[in-house]
Amino acid sequence: MSINAQFETENKPGNSTLELINVQNLVKYFPVRGGVLQRVVAWVQAVDDVSFSIYKGETVGLVGESGCGKTTVGRTMLRLTEPTSGTVKFDGIDVFSLKGGELKDMRRNIQIIFQDPYASLDPRMPIGDSIGEGLKIHNIGTPRERFEIVIEMLRKVGLEDYHAKRYPHEFSGGQRQRIGIARALALRPKFIIADEPVSALDVSIQSQVLNIMKDLQREFDLTYLFIAHNLSVVEHISDRVAVMYLGKMVEFADRDELFRNPLQPYTQALMSAIPIPDPTIRRDRIILQGDVPSPLNPPKGCRFHPRCPVAMDHCKLEEPPFREISRNHWTACWRVE
Repeated sequence: MSINAQFETENKPGNSTLELINVQNLVKYFPVRGGVLQRVVAWVQAVDDVSFSIYKGETVGLVGESGCGKTTVGRTMLRLTEPTSGTVKFDGIDVFSLKGGELKDMRRNIQIIFQDPYASLDPRMPIGDSIGEGLKIHNIGTPRERFEIVIEMLRKVGLEDYHAKRYPHEFSGGQRQRIGIARALALRPKFIIADEPVSALDVSIQSQVLNIMKDLQREFDLTYLFIAHNLSVVEHISDRVAVMYLGKMVEFADRDELFRNPLQPYTQALMSAIPIPDPTIRRDRIILQGDVPSPLNPPKGCRFHPRCPVAMDHCKLEEPPFREISRNHWTACWRVE
């Protein structure tokens, strides 16, 4: 069996309603050390009790302000950062229980596109070697077959065969991000975590990269977790959208439902900041007061209450549960019934 035939056998399209990823009560705290003995004096609560599911073939957008824990969620799901507690199941398999060879095999099916396309590439390695490194690590194919896969992936993302011999510094930011996508695709994964893959690119290049990702999703039956802070980009590419604030999930719904009817005051404030491509129309902005609290000492009750324009006394005392308000629309807010 050829290497491409092997990939096609292992990655047959499935039922789009099949749950591929299940995250339950994910927690990640980072220790803060101090003193002569460098003892733990505090904990940064980067991710605190986050739960959600991703279905096969869909794109879930994960949005929020910088520092809210989006990237930590993605890296912890892949175990690039070890979790404090919680579970992540991929295709029914508990990712956090895997070790050694089992963990290595799992990572063949879950890949990541990093935010900085330059820092994630070895400057001393031709990009063809970077793209094919995963194939070599997983002992997939002969050197000739691996080279053919590298060339195929370069073509899929709009680059040329001769680019395989060039180094990262010889490419533009958009081209380097395409290389990152090609590297993630080389192992034909089922699930890709895209960590702000277009945030460092010009607007015209952003649309090219997003369209490439959507085309590849259809061709390879991919599932994405798309992490971003640009809501316009998230609206373009996502099927469902999750909103995070200070380590907590505050709203999760279908894309159209969320953008039409945001329920959480924080989500409403984010939506009000989306530019309208018509200079004759003015949007009523919701300007949040104050700064984002420190994850070292998050507020009691609802974490958003110090900045919330409609906060009640009860919001300061008790944390609202993350509950389903209407079909497939979840939120955490005492004001929402």
